[in-house]
Amino acid sequence: MNHQQSQGAGVLADAARAVAAVRGGQSADVALAMFESSAQRSAVRAIALGTVRWYLRLRPAIDTLLARPDTVDRDVHALLVTAAHQIEYSRTAPQKSVHAAVDAVRVLRHAHASGLVNAVLRKFVAGRETLLAQIDRDVARRTAHPAWLVEALTAAWPRHVENLLEADNVHPPLTLRLNPRLRSPEQYLADLAAAGLAGRLVENLGPLAGTTAITLERPVPVAALPGFREGWVSVQDAGAQLAAALLDVAPGMRVLDACAAPGSKAAHVLELTPDVELWALDIDPARLQRVRETLDRLGLKAHLAAADVREPQTYWDGRPFERILVDVPCSGTGVIRRHPDIKLLRRVEDVASFAARQLEILRAAFELLAPGGRLVYATCSVLPEENEGVLERFYAQAPQARTVRLPAERLPAGAVATTRGLQLLTGGAVSTDGFYYACVEKTTAGT
Repeated sequence: MNHQQSQGAGVLADAARAVAAVRGGQSADVALAMFESSAQRSAVRAIALGTVRWYLRLRPAIDTLLARPDTVDRDVHALLVTAAHQIEYSRTAPQKSVHAAVDAVRVLRHAHASGLVNAVLRKFVAGRETLLAQIDRDVARRTAHPAWLVEALTAAWPRHVENLLEADNVHPPLTLRLNPRLRSPEQYLADLAAAGLAGRLVENLGPLAGTTAITLERPVPVAALPGFREGWVSVQDAGAQLAAALLDVAPGMRVLDACAAPGSKAAHVLELTPDVELWALDIDPARLQRVRETLDRLGLKAHLAAADVREPQTYWDGRPFERILVDVPCSGTGVIRRHPDIKLLRRVEDVASFAARQLEILRAAFELLAPGGRLVYATCSVLPEENEGVLERFYAQAPQARTVRLPAERLPAGAVATTRGLQLLTGGAVSTDGFYYACVEKTTAGT
């Protein structure tokens, strides 16, 4: 192999290792972390995530060409699927991808499998049109989603399911949240243009969210963004920028962000209303450090505590909060386009487990809310069991709770009004991630 061939084989081998790790149960972020020091990390990441995105379409095709797929070494099997992704979805010539895979299998120290890799991939190149046409008869395989999720989305959103499945496989935009105290939209669009970057103000987000969302025409590293270190902008999906607006915080209020990592929503609250006492909790100390780093970059201050909101005795001083944000851990089915590994890692039984935990967190947080205060419940899920289902169970147990109706004319275009809140579906008119929001007020002090 010459240097260029060796480099290409190494990238393919590393991407296959990452794919194999995801299939073994690791998140893509963890699987790719081992390649962060590589000069080719961007290429490894792009190939690995692309393969994971389309894995559930490509694996059945590859398995059809194997006599005994379950007996193939995990790394070799992952390499076959990764190479199939390059053949089907990249601009690389198919035969070049086959040659790179044969070289990569040696990098993986499975030289004995080079004949198998060569034969299987040549068959895939020759017959992929017919092979994939057969695979694509099944909507779950055609869209590379687990069957249980397709069934759940079809039941929940029969009119939207095709758009949802398609949106999950589209590369997401890089959307920024502008700090209006430091830069106006017009100024920052000019800053981008001066840096050779093209951006546009996100339209149809609705007056509730304001005009702080800017989408770039092509993603760039954050270091390339004008004023990023100075705190002019942060990376945040346009749909996520609704959370701070829905809280409706006023100066002097005591505010709790109950599940704060990575800190984007807490920072947004402080940018909009600096004169508040904000507490940011997260159960994971390592994730709480990300909150600290976010706030430090933006020059913002908050009380941080590594704590579980369900255990108030470990952090609470007994004074209630006028505003509480509860952005609960969830299935992540609304952010699959950003985290395609969710399609491989989630199981149907996970949803009920998340819902039970979400209800516990919501009930605990509501106990900390002052009479007349507002709590915003948020998920990045598009599954009703984690959203409306949790709220219905909560209201059955919380007579002091009252639903705050959200004015349709102030919400993003395409937002779906639900009984208890609103659902943003992935993609949609504004091209947001999939978010659910519900606003709850406490009517009396109770006993």
